[in-house]
Amino acid sequence: MCTDASAKVREQLTAAGFAGEIRVLPEPVPTAAAAAAALGCEVGAIANSLIFEADGAPLLVVASGAHRVHLGRLARRLGTGKIRRADPGFVLAHTGQEVGGVAPVGHPSPVPTVVDQALAEYPVVWAGGGDEHTMFSTSFDELVKLTAGAPADVD
Repeated sequence: MCTDASAKVREQLTAAGFAGEIRVLPEPVPTAAAAAAALGCEVGAIANSLIFEADGAPLLVVASGAHRVHLGRLARRLGTGKIRRADPGFVLAHTGQEVGGVAPVGHPSPVPTVVDQALAEYPVVWAGGGDEHTMFSTSFDELVKLTAGAPADVD
């Protein structure tokens, strides 16, 4: 099962010289807990790709599955106005991917990105691959490079 969104993610990963594994799971894994259970890893090693709206523009926060993003603190750290959770239509418009399967890459155009420093604690992290069935393994350093993201504390 390869959706258009997961195919775009694969294309971008290949173009970037990605070295990890892409896994298509038989059951959907729309949450960090479901993904961790299916992959046999700690929930903290799941890199949740969360789209927020910051001053009307998209902001991607790649957060450890063990964390909740503290929007007020993050806004202060980034020096932005209010950050709020984006609705599903906004997410789809800016990523080409549906909520529950958003990848940190493979979007129609680059999205400013923050990568949770806590993911550096894990030698292998798993990120969404563009749909609810696809995940890919990577490292914190590779994730920062793939997304051109800024490492930060997000909780």
